[in-house]
Amino acid sequence: MDEISPQLQNQIAQFQQLQQQLQTVSAQKMQMDAQARELKRTLDELGKSDDDAPVYKSVGSLLIKTSDRPALKAEMEESMETMDIRVKALDRQEKSLREKLQSLQESLNRAMGAPRSG
Repeated sequence: MDEISPQLQNQIAQFQQLQQQLQTVSAQKMQMDAQARELKRTLDELGKSDDDAPVYKSVGSLLIKTSDRPALKAEMEESMETMDIRVKALDRQEKSLREKLQSLQESLNRAMGAPRSG
């Protein structure tokens, strides 16, 4: 089996592409998870802080003092909901890619005569 068939070469290329996609999606998911945790901590601190304490809102690279705490909290909660939705979508995408990768791995193992892992 010195020469690999074009079909097998194509499957190997697909496998490598799926691996790269999975790495990208996993990295995005980890980043979103970290942002969601940070936002949750911020919301917790906002809830614990004194109502008279000054609160600043990040706008680009500036921090701007804001007196409308309820609006800031609502905005942050909406951002949290959006992040949760994105993390769930990335989670589904990651699961789908893992399943495709496993299926292709099994197919490649069969084509190359390797025993099935399990």
